[in-house]
Amino acid sequence: MSDWNTVTILRKRPPKPSTMKSEQAINKARREGAVIDTQVKWGAATNKHQVTTKNTAKLDRETEELKHEKVPIDLGRLIQQGRQAKGYNQKELATKVNEKPQVIQDYEAGRGIPNQLVIGKIEKVLCIKLRGKDRGQALLPPSSKK
Repeated sequence: MSDWNTVTILRKRPPKPSTMKSEQAINKARREGAVIDTQVKWGAATNKHQVTTKNTAKLDRETEELKHEKVPIDLGRLIQQGRQAKGYNQKELATKVNEKPQVIQDYEAGRGIPNQLVIGKIEKVLCIKLRGKDRGQALLPPSSKK
């Protein structure tokens, strides 16, 4: 029983990861002859996700001129004529298709990059075909099958 009164138990806490990375800890490990492993982490702590789109990949493969395809000027004129026929300004049309007014402005000026989803939305709002052979024709409502 007297032996238990004389025994002292020391518990050493393991070092924290932040102290293991310090210059002092590294030097101490070097003096003791411990193995030190260093790794350089690429892109650490940047919190950026770079998504490669089809257009980016296409530009990477391109060897001559690096330009995106633009909306044809005749499509821009059709959008402008259809918008004016409905009595909308660019901002109202952009609101109806859930896009920014700058997108409509770029499409009408022929500077925008064609996006089929946006063109489809504009078609539905203006009721004009903007794609295919019969551009500029009235878009017929879908017929119900009975």
